[in-house]
Amino acid sequence: MTTSVVHCPALFLTAPASNQGKTTITAALARYFTNQGKVVRVFKTGPDYLDPQILAQASKQPVEQLDIWMAGEDYCQDKLYQAAQVADLILVEGAMGMFDGEPSSADLAARFGIPMAIVMDVKGMAQTAAAVATGLANFRDDVQVAGLIANRCGSERHAELIRDALPANLPLLATLKRNEEITLPERHLGLVQADEVKDELEVRFEAAVEWLKETQDTGLLELPSAVPFYPTNHVDAEQTIEQSLLGKTIAVAKDSAFSFIYDANLIALKSLGANVVFFSPLHDQVLPDADALWLPGGYPELHTKALSENTTMRQAIKDFFQTGKGILAECGGMLYSLDDLTDLDNQCYPMLGILEGQGAMRGKRGCQGMQTAVIPQGEIRGHAHHRSRSANTPEPVGYGRRQRHPAPGEAIYQQKGLTASYLHLFFPSNLDVTAKIFLGQGSSSFDKGRSSLDKGQ
Repeated sequence: MTTSVVHCPALFLTAPASNQGKTTITAALARYFTNQGKVVRVFKTGPDYLDPQILAQASKQPVEQLDIWMAGEDYCQDKLYQAAQVADLILVEGAMGMFDGEPSSADLAARFGIPMAIVMDVKGMAQTAAAVATGLANFRDDVQVAGLIANRCGSERHAELIRDALPANLPLLATLKRNEEITLPERHLGLVQADEVKDELEVRFEAAVEWLKETQDTGLLELPSAVPFYPTNHVDAEQTIEQSLLGKTIAVAKDSAFSFIYDANLIALKSLGANVVFFSPLHDQVLPDADALWLPGGYPELHTKALSENTTMRQAIKDFFQTGKGILAECGGMLYSLDDLTDLDNQCYPMLGILEGQGAMRGKRGCQGMQTAVIPQGEIRGHAHHRSRSANTPEPVGYGRRQRHPAPGEAIYQQKGLTASYLHLFFPSNLDVTAKIFLGQGSSSFDKGRSSLDKGQ
């Protein structure tokens, strides 16, 4: 790998709050420049499974997460540097509001010098939109703001009022009309999975490209300024990773019930030497020949009947569990591991029964947040995001440590080779712990294998 600086046009899409249209506009931009023959690499800030699926289809390129807390600065720097070597444009979609979270979208943009475009739903306001954008742009000296994208703008007169109220150094990049035809489909945990609506998304992406072209302000349709991206100073990590899963095959559940899978996690497993194969708990009758299983999160609550009725697969996983080989069950995968699950229609169905307890959906209230999993194998970072509860489960071996709150986080269970929790783990934050989980190995010391991200903190 070259060690020189690489310049690449880049833009960070942020907003004053959630639900302003960031994902729709990021996807539209990605498809607009992709249609022009450009290579567009898109990143998503923070833990998110659904937006990256949408953005990957829009850009026709892989999409990964950037999060300073979950992954570390070096990891984020490496990913941006690698992307800059092959891309004509880098887009980063922020999370929540511009300054929300620790670290925030603004922290990430400031750290890597990426200019930010503020996406704002301006329905119901005019000059006030300019005032809010100006306040955001001037809140911190280390953040560069390229301009405002006025989403759901009612008319050219509406746009003119906003444009005239903005200071000269904060241009109006685009005024986008209200258009329900380009809105992305949603459900209770966020956007619908891309694979479920692939053809519909294609129609919406192309409609969104035309939507962008209608703007009276064309700053968004030009490539942004090039940003310098630098290699990290440490020795290439790929040369120092111990391939502790060399020769091991990990079978990963992947279908419409289980799909919350970071590409970064699959890359991490392969960097450890593992061979990764996929199977469907919904449709397959037998497990692949494997040394470990990964049951990731997803939407098992939408498929409870089909999962329950696939008794051949349920028995295959039970038999695998009895061997003591490593199994990681995260969130939806943990619900699948319990004795039974009550779905959104209040129907209860038997599940795997490899972890004692019952799972049930609980409407709109849920739990989310960044946590460090503290288990006998060590510490590894991740996050929680669920709208279900579990009951009558065994005594946990550990709990998540919340990022900014002293109360215990999610319970973590281990039986035989099974590790189960509501937490979604980010494997690159501690490859040693990741390998031990899939090898079914435990440890009597919480300090052994401690995440390097936590050392000295």
